[in-house]
Amino acid sequence: MVLFFTYVMAGLAIAMPVGAITVEMTKQGLKNGFMHGWAVGLGGMTIDLVLIAALYLGLASILQLPFIQIPMWLIGAVFLFLIGYESIKNADNDITLAGEKSDKSIRSSYRNGFLVAISPGNIMFWLSVFGAVLSNTYNPSEPSNFLLIAAGILTGILFHDIGLLVIVATTRKVMNRAMIKGFSIIAGVVLIGFSGYFIYEFYVVIMDIM
Repeated sequence: MVLFFTYVMAGLAIAMPVGAITVEMTKQGLKNGFMHGWAVGLGGMTIDLVLIAALYLGLASILQLPFIQIPMWLIGAVFLFLIGYESIKNADNDITLAGEKSDKSIRSSYRNGFLVAISPGNIMFWLSVFGAVLSNTYNPSEPSNFLLIAAGILTGILFHDIGLLVIVATTRKVMNRAMIKGFSIIAGVVLIGFSGYFIYEFYVVIMDIM
């Protein structure tokens, strides 16, 4: 259990830096409440689980091939740009103040989290984190250790998401519509910024190949 709790703390540390998932999760939490923010986080964790399975099955090397990474960077940039644009365009829509019932579906929030998590930045991050863990801890005769480490990291991320959304839900109670709209616009600009970074990485990979 010491191993598990060690990697729970590692999961918390991994989740702390602000990324595209955190931005989208906070935005949805402010606009539509705790469950919508959490749905974004669960959408992201779905991709995390798929990547853990891929690493466990030895598919990490395939995802690191340049001809696989090139379309991933481009597709990720498009997804993030569209989500960021939608955030700015609809900044004044779908705002549910504390105490009101949201008309937005949980499924759409989950979809946004899923699409953001497909971005190459997230995928390459997980490949580097779990790739290092896999090389250092994976023993074919004792696969349970890697599964325990993966469960610990995911649990840490889950704790981070819940803690963040509790803060967001508390903050939301004192925010008015204009403040939430402003945050939605800022979140959209940040997501478009991530999109621009992915376009840059796409360009770098292309230049490396040529």
